[in-house]
Amino acid sequence: MSNDRVNSVREKFIEVYGAAPKSIIRAAGRVNLIGEHTDYNDGFVLPIAIDRDVLVAVSPRNDSVVNLYSLNFEGKSSFALDADIVHDNDNKWSNYMRGVAVMLQAKGITLTGADIAVEGNVPLGSGLSSSAALEVATAMAFQAINGFEMSGPDMALLAQAAENKFVGVNCGIMDQFISRLGAKDHALFIDCRSLDYELVPLPSSGVKVIVGNTMKKRGLVDSEYNARRSQCEEAVEVLKNYLPGITALRDVTPADMAKYGDKLSPIVGNRAEFVVSEDDRVLRSVVALKAGDIELFGQLMNESHEAARDLYEISCDELNVMVESAWAMPGVYGSRMTGAGFGGCTVSLVKDEAVESFLERVPKEYEAKTGIKPAMYVCAPEDGAKILE
Repeated sequence: MSNDRVNSVREKFIEVYGAAPKSIIRAAGRVNLIGEHTDYNDGFVLPIAIDRDVLVAVSPRNDSVVNLYSLNFEGKSSFALDADIVHDNDNKWSNYMRGVAVMLQAKGITLTGADIAVEGNVPLGSGLSSSAALEVATAMAFQAINGFEMSGPDMALLAQAAENKFVGVNCGIMDQFISRLGAKDHALFIDCRSLDYELVPLPSSGVKVIVGNTMKKRGLVDSEYNARRSQCEEAVEVLKNYLPGITALRDVTPADMAKYGDKLSPIVGNRAEFVVSEDDRVLRSVVALKAGDIELFGQLMNESHEAARDLYEISCDELNVMVESAWAMPGVYGSRMTGAGFGGCTVSLVKDEAVESFLERVPKEYEAKTGIKPAMYVCAPEDGAKILE
C-alpha cells in the first residue's frame, strides 16, 4: 500500500469537497488459488486477498445526500438516501456503491449523507474482483461515519446482496468474503455452504504469487456459466436416486463418483467429476499448506487446471498457452487458470529466485503464440479490508 495513493485520494477529496476526509478505508482485490466453480455447488474455495485494492475517502454530511467521485473515471454521481435509489447508467461504477446503501437501509440501518472519493488499482475486467473490493470499502465507509456494528461475514453477505440484487450480477460469496476477511501471509479457506472459514498459512518468504492477465476478454462467460450450473443441478437430481439426502455436488465424494458416475450422461458426468474432484483438491490443499508442503500444493494447482480444461471445459487457448509456459519454467510450483474461465487470468506460485526469469519469459512466449501482450502482477497475500485513518 503506497502512501502516494492515500495522499492523492486525500488531496482529491479536499479539492472536490473543500475539506479533509474523516476516514480512509482500503479493501483488497483477490485471486483464487484453487477451488473454481465450486461456490455455487456449496463447495470449498481457497482465495487470497492481494495487494491491489480500492481506497475510499469519506466524510459525513448533515443531510441525506451521498456524493461520489471516482479518481479513475474522473466522474461524479449523487443520490439521496431518503428517495428511491436507482441505477446511474452514465456512471456504472457508482451502482456498486448505491447497492450497498440500498442493502444497509433495507437492514434497518439509519445512514447519514456522505461525501465520498474512490480510487482503485485492481485491474478492471481482469477477474481480480474490483467490484467486491468497491462494495466492501463502501460498506466500511458507511460504518466509519455511522458507527453501526456489523461482523465481517455479515458485511460480506451484504456486499454480495448489493451485487446480486441491485447491480444484477449473480456472483457467489467468495469475492466479498476474502476482500473483507483476508489476512497477510494467509489464504482463506471458505466453506460456501456454512460460511465457516479458516485462515491457512502461506510461506511468508521464498514464494511469490504471480497473476497473469491474458488480456483476452472473457467471452461466453454468462451463457456457459449458466449451462454449467444447470448441468451440475442435473447431476445432483440423477445422483439423488443412488445417494438420497444429497442437495449439492459438495455432498458427493470421489468414491461416490467412481461408483455412480456412469449413471450420468457423458457431459454431465464430466462436469460433476470436475466439481467433486476440485472440492477434494481444495481440502487436500489445506492439509498440504498446513504441513508446509508447497510442492504438493503446486501439483494440486496443476491438476486443477487440467480438470478445468478437460472436464469442465472452461479454459481457452490463451489460458492454456500461459499456463503451459509457466509449467515449463524452472522454479514454478504450480500454475492454473483462475476465475470463471474463457479468458481472464492465470495464477502461478513461483520461487523468489525464479520470478525475474518468469516475468521475462512467460509474457514473451505468450505474445509470440497468441499475438496478445499480457499483463503480469506479482502479488502478496495481504490483509482484508481495514480503516487506514
